[in-house]
Amino acid sequence: MAAACAVWRSVQDLAQEVRELHGSDAISYLEDPPTPLQFHRDWLNPNRPCVIRNAFNHWPALHKWTFDYLRTCIGSKHVSVAVTPNGYADAVYKDKFVMPEERSMKLADVLDIIEKKTSSPGVYYIQKQCSNLTEEFPELTGDVETHVPWMSEALGKRPDAVNFWLGESAAVTSLHKDHYENLYCVISGEKHFILHPPTDRPFIPYELVKGLLLVKLVKNILKLKIIFGLFQVPWISVDPLDPDLSMYPAYGQTQPLHVTVRAGEMLYLPSLWFHHVRQSHGCIAGKQEERF
Repeated sequence: MAAACAVWRSVQDLAQEVRELHGSDAISYLEDPPTPLQFHRDWLNPNRPCVIRNAFNHWPALHKWTFDYLRTCIGSKHVSVAVTPNGYADAVYKDKFVMPEERSMKLADVLDIIEKKTSSPGVYYIQKQCSNLTEEFPELTGDVETHVPWMSEALGKRPDAVNFWLGESAAVTSLHKDHYENLYCVISGEKHFILHPPTDRPFIPYELVKGLLLVKLVKNILKLKIIFGLFQVPWISVDPLDPDLSMYPAYGQTQPLHVTVRAGEMLYLPSLWFHHVRQSHGCIAGKQEERF
């Protein structure tokens, strides 16, 4: 028992030291993008997040990517849209972990729903990973850089994926971590992050929940077969927006960072940092992911 208590105190001390290093209630802001050497030395190597201003002022997307422009440019194109009953994708719904429905829709129809020109059940979010910007929206790549040069030079490689996100304010990304070095670029609107360093892991509760896998097998145009399968998924069970400390008392020892990233700003989110994400309605953003 004494040994276990000593280990727990060491874990608490380490987490506190990291909080003091990163700041417990604020995040660093850079007014200009760093050089590759500065980025590697001050942010990448110590695994520290930061918000960078004036990093992509030269991107035409900042003034071009309005809903009217997207309608004109690619409104008739079919795109992949995640549709959920409550806005939480890849999350627990009615005691089971479920993936969102992935629906193919004309972009103009998605924009109509977001602008409330039409109504449809569920919450809509263009959020497909695996480089959907270059794969599904190649018409838009001329308005941005498909990699950030100083980031690519610091890591010695180009990004594994460049993603395009657009959705409703009800779309929420639950608390999780990625094995990626991430750059979030907000084109319009704003995104709201809750961040935890990796050293907060002992205080963040995981549970194994049953997962529901939906597989669609199209036999022909008119018939659709659905197969359900059950599996176990590790899930962070605490809600950082309203944590139940009576059920998860250890979470009370965390001091999460609350960060709002506004249009024209970039968030560097290091790998293995826990993050929970909300957004303003109709927010347009991109994310560059590079595996470490």
